[in-house]
Amino acid sequence: MNKKVKILSLVIGLIFSFYSCDDYLEILPEGQENTENYFNSQSDYEDALIGVYDLLSTTYLNNILGEIASDNSLCGGENPTDVLEWQQIDDMIHTADNPALRNIWQWMYAGISRANYIVEFKDKTNFAGKNQLLAENLFLRSYYYFELVKFFGDVPLYTNGRITIEETQSIDRTPKAQVYAQLEADLNTAIQDLPWVQGQEGRVTKGAALALLGKIYLYQEKFSEAVVVLDQVINSGQYDLVDDFDQIFLNSNENNEESIFEVQYFGGEGGGFDCFQCVEGNIAVGFMGPRFNGGDYSPYTSGFSFNPPTEELYNSFETDDLRRDASILNMDQFIAANPDVTFDIGNPLDYTGYYNKKYIPYAESNAGDVNLTHSNNYRAIRLSDVMLMAAEAYNRGDISDSQARIYLNQVRDRAFNDMGSGAHDINLSGTALTDAIWNERRLELAGEGHRFFDQVRTNQTNTIEGFSPDVNVLFPIPRIEIELAGNRWQQNPGY
Repeated sequence: MNKKVKILSLVIGLIFSFYSCDDYLEILPEGQENTENYFNSQSDYEDALIGVYDLLSTTYLNNILGEIASDNSLCGGENPTDVLEWQQIDDMIHTADNPALRNIWQWMYAGISRANYIVEFKDKTNFAGKNQLLAENLFLRSYYYFELVKFFGDVPLYTNGRITIEETQSIDRTPKAQVYAQLEADLNTAIQDLPWVQGQEGRVTKGAALALLGKIYLYQEKFSEAVVVLDQVINSGQYDLVDDFDQIFLNSNENNEESIFEVQYFGGEGGGFDCFQCVEGNIAVGFMGPRFNGGDYSPYTSGFSFNPPTEELYNSFETDDLRRDASILNMDQFIAANPDVTFDIGNPLDYTGYYNKKYIPYAESNAGDVNLTHSNNYRAIRLSDVMLMAAEAYNRGDISDSQARIYLNQVRDRAFNDMGSGAHDINLSGTALTDAIWNERRLELAGEGHRFFDQVRTNQTNTIEGFSPDVNVLFPIPRIEIELAGNRWQQNPGY
């Protein structure tokens, strides 16, 4: 979506009142009188879809926790109690009362409820382009549900309409396999009506739906199915790897040729700490920047020093891997090049000397609280991610190690600027190739929020400090949500 559309989405969200800061289940008044005058025109449906897109802005939290919970980074912040719920997740001592986890639960279901509103009235009015609009809506609902399954496992599945209070007190958690089956069906339906190219940046495309479907197949180890759909994305001719890795995450290079699905953020709409879901900027970015306090540290601006990458991650890159310095800001090197710059280290227990450069805050004319409204888009699905998923599926499915190596080495060629020379090619097979692909995913996607979930699904969690395989594979269902559901949902093991 373009910037003007993003501003409008706030207004639409207030009109629909699908959630408030207190309760995501707040919907239209009893009797639903307002629906008589809605969904009577194409613009009504389009405005409703903007409201579904709008909840993508809240996934900043999912993404930063996907790093903090992993072995890629620590929590950081000002001190060991700064944003305590994030500190607890970093230390793997979070409980069912963790506010951040409840936010994820509420915000993802808010998006689902908005999507279901369109589904409920999908047959009310016909117009040209309606099938494409409904397909975008199904993708977005699938995206929100996939986030919920990654965090919580079995979750209540609502598909036919808005979520009512009565439903939450009568429906059980749906087995994860059944949720995945619904997402597969929805995405396969959506793919038929989505174009490869949209007229507005940020809108869902056929490539995005195929990529998400492939990821869902991979998470279930349906390798043959994953290969088919991921290859369609790679071979579509719609995407290409950006030549210079250092250019991928620049604000001036958003929605580039490598981007398959990108969450659009806007820095011109003010917001504050009293309602994070009301902010149109990328909140995570301001939280991750260094605590600069003096000198000329342009083009960056100051932040809150959360999510510092670990020294171990920094040292995992080969010294000539261009991704290291494009992904991680080495503060010692930065100060050496800018000796007038001063900064606070923040939490001394978590200071590593490194910062997430992919989503570092840039100085810009953003509005409201400038730490909350940065315009850095989130690159949710990139071509290199799809290529590495396809490589994994080819390898682990015993389909073709040769094809797996082709995709893997194309990603590595870019990382070392080899231009196809093969100097850094990997020629392994079998489980050794599997390990190489998993390691490449860590390096290629460092700082992008995928690491914890990759570690869990591949059973590589032994490097996460405090992680217990009997407990931490899933996050706890928020206690208050269980209580609101009449205590009918069983809590995840260990909580």
